[in-house]
Order: sequence, then structure tokens, then C-alpha cells
Amino acid sequence: MSGVLHRNVRILVGPTAAGKTSVAHVIARRTGAIVLSADSMLVYRGMDIGTAKPSPAERAGLVYAGIDLAEPSERFDTHDYLERVGDELADVPPDRPILVAGGTGLYVNCLLEGIDSEAGPNPDLRAEAEARYREGGMEALHALCREKDPELLEKLADPLNPRRVIRGLEIGSGSPRWRRAGQPAGEGAGIICLRPDKDALAAGIRRRAESMFAHGLLEEAAGLRERMTLSVTARQAIGYREAFDVLDGACHTADAVERVVVRTRQLAKRQMTWFRNKLKVTWLDIDTAWTAEAVADKVTDFWNEYGGTAIHC
Repeated sequence: MSGVLHRNVRILVGPTAAGKTSVAHVIARRTGAIVLSADSMLVYRGMDIGTAKPSPAERAGLVYAGIDLAEPSERFDTHDYLERVGDELADVPPDRPILVAGGTGLYVNCLLEGIDSEAGPNPDLRAEAEARYREGGMEALHALCREKDPELLEKLADPLNPRRVIRGLEIGSGSPRWRRAGQPAGEGAGIICLRPDKDALAAGIRRRAESMFAHGLLEEAAGLRERMTLSVTARQAIGYREAFDVLDGACHTADAVERVVVRTRQLAKRQMTWFRNKLKVTWLDIDTAWTAEAVADKVTDFWNEYGGTAIHC
């Protein structure tokens, strides 16, 4: 990992389906900024439709980092993310702006503060946790959590995500141990969090779920499963778990869409809780009539007045 300090950084976060990507693209095209994704699902190659990954056409003319870093068969955590984006950004000149955009709070934290190297993998505990999960599912994995760390499940951002539960067990807490390489998460930083109207966000989530299935999610999921043995994270990812159920005849497409809507709304709620409690953000309430360009104007005005932050990667 390069360990480079990048100072000319702006950070845009928000719940899934809030319009972060469109706003980030507008700003990046205006400023020449590199877009650094902070989304834990966009790291997987070939998982495009179900993650709402921006298409090559949407990324045309932009420089992106933080996407397509790993195969869906790989285990991938915050250590891997920090190392690989560090490699991608190692040669970026200090005056080149970087725009971090995403909804995974852990990734934003690790960019701001780094991760203690002592919080690395614990192979024995991982093996035990994975065996429990294979044998008894989430119920058995949660039981192991209560044995090892009774407070763990309360600390986790997503206690129903087996990969995050297993990772939490490995390091002995609900999130990585930050080494404070930079500054406390968000302190003095120009972190903007988009906050859409609840009804508008719910409508956007539904449109996204319906669009995924209408534009080839089932075919994408089938192709992934044919090519490789997917990791637990990939198999359980929102959209893909439901697509696999449809392919296996466990439910109909309409039911799968509804399940995706419910899981995505739950994710958005957890994301907002994280941004409220774990990061020092400036909230930007989004009017449904605003275009991405209008939101970009407001975000840029704030950053011009208050500046950005630094990241280590």
C-alpha cells in the first residue's frame, strides 16, 4: 500500500439511490476530479446491473478509481480496499482533485483515518465462523457472536451481512480499529451528505429495483454463477440473492422486486444512521425538483467556502 497523503479531496456521501453518482459526474466533468468510489459492492467485476454501477458510457471522459477491484469469488474487506485504491492513486499529482462518492461509511472512515495493521485477518476464527454459517446460517453465526462478543451485533452497520459479521468477529469489534493516520472521521472535513425526501427516496429505490430486473439482472446473475463460485458477500448482495432465488424457482420476479425494495430501504436507513453517528457531515436536503446540476452547484458552493479534507491510501 502506498500510504500517500492526498489533500485536495472532497467527499460526497448519502443513502443508496440518492443521486450521488450523477452529482459526482457533473462535478468531476467541471473540475477534472478523479472519482473515487466508496461503495463496497462496486468493487466486484461483473456485478454491474445489481449494484447500479455507472456504465462505461456514463464514465466516458472521467477517471475512476475504486471500482472493479476484485472478482466476486474473492474475499474483500476494508484492508483490501485501502490497499488497492492506494495503488490506483499512487501517481496522482498533488494538485489533481479527488472526489470520493459512495454510501459505504466504513470505506470513508478508512480513507480518512487508515486501519491499524493489527486488525488483520484471524484465520482460525474466520474458519470457525464460516463453518457455523454453513451449518446453521445467520442464526448460528449470531449465536457465535454472542459467545465471542456480546455487543458485536449492536455495533455492526449491517448485522445481516455474513461477511461483515465474520469480519467483525475477526477483529473483535464491529468496525476496524482506526489508526488515526489522518484526522477524526469528518472533523473539519468538507463531507456533504445528500438527504432526499423520504418519499422521493422510496420512489427512487423502487424504480431502481424494477429497472434492475427489466435490464438483465437475471441474466447477469446466471452468468456470474456459471463462471465462478461466488463469495458469501456476492451471493448475499442485494439484488443478487433475490435473482438467484428466481433462477432457482424459489420465487417469482415480482416477489423478488419487492424483496429488493425492502432490503434496499433497510440499507438506506442504516446508511443514514451511520452518517449521523459516525461521521461529521454537512447535510444537504434535496428538493425533488432539483437536477443533478443544481445539486452539484450547491455542493460545490459549500466546498468552495469551507474546503475539503485529506485522505491516506
